[in-house]
Amino acid sequence: MKILVTGANGYLGHGIVKTILDAGIEVIANDFRVDSIDKRAKIIAGNIFEVENPYDYFEQPDILLHLAWRDGFVHYSNAHINDLPNHFIFIKRMVESGCKQIAVMGSMHEIGFFEGSINENTPCRPTTPYGIGKNALRDLTQMLCKQNTTIFQWLRGYYIVGNSEYGSSIFSKITSAVKDGKTEFPFTLGQNQYDFIDYPDFCKQVAAVVCQKQEQGIFNICSGRPEKLADRVERFIKENNYNIKLQYGAFPDRPYDSKAIWGDSTKIEKVLNNKK
Repeated sequence: MKILVTGANGYLGHGIVKTILDAGIEVIANDFRVDSIDKRAKIIAGNIFEVENPYDYFEQPDILLHLAWRDGFVHYSNAHINDLPNHFIFIKRMVESGCKQIAVMGSMHEIGFFEGSINENTPCRPTTPYGIGKNALRDLTQMLCKQNTTIFQWLRGYYIVGNSEYGSSIFSKITSAVKDGKTEFPFTLGQNQYDFIDYPDFCKQVAAVVCQKQEQGIFNICSGRPEKLADRVERFIKENNYNIKLQYGAFPDRPYDSKAIWGDSTKIEKVLNNKK
């Protein structure tokens, strides 16, 4: 088994690549920069959108794990729409050249404003360019895979805690503030409830999905339970022994954030249990 991982140097990529390699599976890793990628992988730097025949260029991988995506933490960035045709063309070239399994990183922001537990049949009504771009790519990838009898796996990611020196999440921002010597951090009231998953568990779930073929479709990469943002952030501060306090109410909640939203973990738990 040979897996091509795009975006391999990113916040998600380098942990996922390591987890797959630890399972004894060959990885071809691609990104613009490659300094954080596990050296056990075969590393090929460059722009995937500029490769005319990526399937042959990346040595005919059995599986594509497409993590590459710009400005994932900037939900209103124009890149989410501007890059969409390039993502589609890249995946189309991989599918039509013979790659038999396509797994792509999605986001719970595809759903839009929703309260409750999300499963693979929950309707999507995204409200930001990020959610709209991911939702469109999911529909297009599913169409391509259906047309070519290719295995389709969509990895709908939730809120990740950990690996905080990288990324731009609130946990990363708190880590950065502590390193800068700050003792207070401006915060919302923190009453909204989200599905938080620790970084190692996230990587483990992604690797488990792509390294099997039986379960297909949409997977929630999640913990399966809601937790108040304030509770998880306070716990994060305590876990890391940070000397910093939250300034509650300094910022309003984002208007497009749900009050309580979490993933149904039934399908991913089935995959994990089958690997035991």
